[in-house]
Amino acid sequence: MRLAVFSSLCALAVGAAACSTGSGSGSSDEAAAFGYAVNEQLVTTNAGTNVGVSTNAQVLAGRLYPSAHVPGPKGQLIPNSDFVNTQVLPGATQRVIYNISQDANYSDGKPVTCDSYLLAFTAGSLPDLFDSHLPLMQQVDRVECTPGSKQATVVFKEGFGARWRQLFGPGVLMPAHAIAEKAGMSLEELNAAASNKDEDALAPVAEIWKHGFDLSNFDPTLQVSTGPYKIDSVGSEGQVVLKRNDAYVGEKAELDTLTVWPNSKSLKDLADGEGLQVAEAASTSALDWINTEDTNNPYHVESEAGVLTEQLFLSNAGVFYDKAARQAFAACIDQASIASVSFEKSGVDVQPVATRVVRATDPAASQMKDITDPHLAVNLEAAAPLRGQTIRVGYSGPNERFAAMVEDMNRTCQSAGITVVDASADASSLGNLSKTSVDAGGAETFVPGSADAFIQAVDPMSEFPTIAPASTDIQGIRAAETDSWDRVETIPLASQPRVFVTHKGVENVVANTDTSGIGWNMNKWKYSAKK
Repeated sequence: MRLAVFSSLCALAVGAAACSTGSGSGSSDEAAAFGYAVNEQLVTTNAGTNVGVSTNAQVLAGRLYPSAHVPGPKGQLIPNSDFVNTQVLPGATQRVIYNISQDANYSDGKPVTCDSYLLAFTAGSLPDLFDSHLPLMQQVDRVECTPGSKQATVVFKEGFGARWRQLFGPGVLMPAHAIAEKAGMSLEELNAAASNKDEDALAPVAEIWKHGFDLSNFDPTLQVSTGPYKIDSVGSEGQVVLKRNDAYVGEKAELDTLTVWPNSKSLKDLADGEGLQVAEAASTSALDWINTEDTNNPYHVESEAGVLTEQLFLSNAGVFYDKAARQAFAACIDQASIASVSFEKSGVDVQPVATRVVRATDPAASQMKDITDPHLAVNLEAAAPLRGQTIRVGYSGPNERFAAMVEDMNRTCQSAGITVVDASADASSLGNLSKTSVDAGGAETFVPGSADAFIQAVDPMSEFPTIAPASTDIQGIRAAETDSWDRVETIPLASQPRVFVTHKGVENVVANTDTSGIGWNMNKWKYSAKK
């Protein structure tokens, strides 16, 4: 059954005043009872950290720290013009100006400034120091930002800039002023350290950036919001209570209060307590308590293969230091079999994927089948160089579907003498991968980790820093895809299954299979328990 959707295009907008349907919510009792359950752990609100990426922190952080362009329900990027306007300057070197709204403030009343953009760029440029995963920041040469200014100018490295809309995504523009204060620095001092990439001066900033937004140690002075909601409290079961942020520059949120629940909470228990209004489930079988044939059933259920691609991220150290070893491992991965396992566990028909540089649903993908399809077949002879090796695969767990996918990898790779083991107990973050770091002088340092590979759903358009062209540049995309299969930094597996539930009393819910999930426009939700 399909979710209720808006009947006009403006209803898909994030906060345009022309789409206003009023402010406020239903009764306070209805608002207090509103529950939104996500199919993720709720660990951090910083979606730029390795932990944040691995646990898809965007599902919560996207409405606390909105992006310059909001990922829409079909993968489109919607300008967040209430918050910031952008201008692409002409010239051989790509330059983009971000003009932050003069009325954009944090929930503590402090203005949003370019320093948060500079800090996000710096964190992505120094991944080892910040434990960050913001790949496209590697395409940026510099961010020009006068301390306290409302304007940031992003200057790209030569040949890059086509994917600029994917920069500064949901949950990565963290409050620079609050971080500076926590680190005992002025905003000017933080700006100088970031601009100069002074790692000694940035060390305390990086520590706060990494861990200060952990929900297990919620700090309300640090976790100030620029979005339509702010965090009110974190509960004993990991639930996060959100309150309307009256300082938000855009249209005010409809609901005054809602509770976001992690995937450790039983959806049936929430429903039995009348506290489940919107949810994303791990599988259709997890919703066997919903009788969709019963007209009195209060829920709609919808499932679909999403726009993200689940990929196996490979280490660049240890067993996978040489690209030949990565190529050999890719040769024993059977994407069709993995997609079948994913379908069996999720109840959602997903497709095997061999495309790395664009989304599998992008029209450009169909024009690269001669490049990608040969990699869908298992080639035991090509996998032979890894014979006798054990590959440790991590993921954010527990996750029954991912566990079954790892078992399938082991089944096919065993035929080539390669053992694949589930390392999720010790490796729950991309940061747990072994890695080779290279300093400015070219010297390599090996950093051991608890995993050789990691399963993660990603948007290919924001993931690979060596890929420059837009998807409309077919010749460039074909060259990039060919090069990516030479590097084999990841192994594409399959599209991501998504299962959504919404109470019939909730209006304005629009399913979204992007990183922000169905909660991408939660500030538009209305609820009447009587429906």
